[in-house]
Amino acid sequence: MTRTEFSGRTMLVSGGSRGIGLAIGLGAARLGANVVLLAKTAEPHPRLPGTVHTAAAEIEAAGGKSLAVVGDVRSEDDVRRAVEAAVDRFGGIDVCVNNASAIAVEPTERLSAKKFDLMQDINVRGTFLLTKACLPHLRRSAAAHVLTIAPPLNLNPYWLGVHPSYTLSKYGMTLLSLGWAAEYADAGIAFSCLWPETYIATSAVANSPDAEQLIAKSRSPQIMADAAVEILGRPAAEATGQCYIDADVLAEAGVTDFSGYGGGTDPLMDFFVDRPLGGGAAAE
Repeated sequence: MTRTEFSGRTMLVSGGSRGIGLAIGLGAARLGANVVLLAKTAEPHPRLPGTVHTAAAEIEAAGGKSLAVVGDVRSEDDVRRAVEAAVDRFGGIDVCVNNASAIAVEPTERLSAKKFDLMQDINVRGTFLLTKACLPHLRRSAAAHVLTIAPPLNLNPYWLGVHPSYTLSKYGMTLLSLGWAAEYADAGIAFSCLWPETYIATSAVANSPDAEQLIAKSRSPQIMADAAVEILGRPAAEATGQCYIDADVLAEAGVTDFSGYGGGTDPLMDFFVDRPLGGGAAAE
């Protein structure tokens, strides 16, 4: 991947103050992209590292230009404001990354309606609002991509039954992406999904009850960033309508040693992935 492929391109990322969203923003910034971050965290949180402002500073330090927008992806006004800010500052939008997501995996009888609504609102509504607001500007881009952090549609009864409400919200994101790929097939915009093969060392994992053991078997967000950059560097016509797994993308690009991403020799497979560790197996 050459720097010129991202130089001057503008990326808008939801939930970009930390974790996978920030890692993807940093990956694009190192190749010269402008990165606009939409996130709620304006002030430091006792259990979550960083804010949208510290994330923007990291983007600048990595070589890109950045803009921090404090807002909620569930709010149509906040999303519109973020898109307008991106266009005002950088002249357009070339890449939309639907990263913001909420998770709750309690059994149905213990899952509150509030948590159910939160997952559907952030995961599905937020993806819809941000993509819709970006579309008029993506139409004018010569290299338009919408990348959604959502899984392939795995109808294994286990994944349907283990946490139906969370599964509904994530598959909803995937269905929107695949639907848009068909709806906008002639628009020159790529719509694709990216999902990790293994657990990723995010704040959600770090704040879980078994955090120490889980983190030890989780890969770094950098693997998602590297896979995202690889996808976003492809022509739109080649990348649209696809559901990618991070390790497969990198293996296809020639990566053979995944040990640098962490997780040990037997990292934990992520939700919705039921297969032996494949192209992403850590090197012995």
